[in-house]
Amino acid sequence: MTVAIEVADLHKSYGSFVALRGISFQISEGEVVGFLGPNGAGKSTAMKVLTGFLAPSAGRAAIQGHETLADPIEAQRRVGYLPENAPIYPDMRVGDYLRYIGEIRGLGKAELARAIERVAQECGIDERLGQTVGSLSKGYRQRVGLAQALLHSPPILILDEPTTGLDPNQIVEIRNLIREIGRRRTVILSTHILSEVQATCDRVIIINKGAIVADGATDDVTARTRGGLMLQVVFGAGKVEASPEAVLQAVQAIPGVDRARMMEAADPDTHAFEVLASEDVRAALFQLAVDRGLVLLELAREKSNLEEVFRRLTMG
Repeated sequence: MTVAIEVADLHKSYGSFVALRGISFQISEGEVVGFLGPNGAGKSTAMKVLTGFLAPSAGRAAIQGHETLADPIEAQRRVGYLPENAPIYPDMRVGDYLRYIGEIRGLGKAELARAIERVAQECGIDERLGQTVGSLSKGYRQRVGLAQALLHSPPILILDEPTTGLDPNQIVEIRNLIREIGRRRTVILSTHILSEVQATCDRVIIINKGAIVADGATDDVTARTRGGLMLQVVFGAGKVEASPEAVLQAVQAIPGVDRARMMEAADPDTHAFEVLASEDVRAALFQLAVDRGLVLLELAREKSNLEEVFRRLTMG
């Protein structure tokens, strides 16, 4: 597939603070990618480098083959960008604001009129063109922000926290809008609402402390945690009485178990644990029950959701 966005060994520092530590990835045309990370992880910095707002300290970024440093104008022509705080002027009418943005983009008079009509319909603001931006709800202001990003028909859309500050109904509206837009464009989307990524994105990239810690199809990333698996195991009391602390120590001592913790058990006579393992340790857990005289009541592999995977990859 044709590469829409290419990032190679990208570094960015602000004085002594290192925001990006040599990240690399490619995004193909037509992909909708969730770009995730905790606050301060480097997401917005990476997006600003891609859009030409910041120069990298080292490495390269290219939009459809046009490098953001060597050929910034051509790179920027191919990108629609909605930053976290939409660049809209509250005292301007919506139609006047879009006309102003279109003129900055170099659109001709007839082309601009057609473009405003197109994005107004696409973003559901065709009945709001005569209103001032400041009179709109936060959801509609975000729609105006999306409209300005789409005005010049860019093949690539970069959205930084597009649903920040919206209520649940507005979030659903913007999610549906992004999903529809993504059918015709390449989209890279940053958000803290991980359920939105699972509902909207084909692929997820997770960044932490300036480095990529996960990159893959959304379903693949949610199905694994650092290449391991998550298990839930419940032991019942058998012939030999054992304290939960002693059973926990035995579970943690199994080769391949990376981490184990006690969980609240439904029955006071049972011991429940969550086990994170780098390999399949189900047979070893069964054998532990036999050796300790316990009854194995439950042994289930847990399919992690994206929020849980995100927490494990970025905690600490």
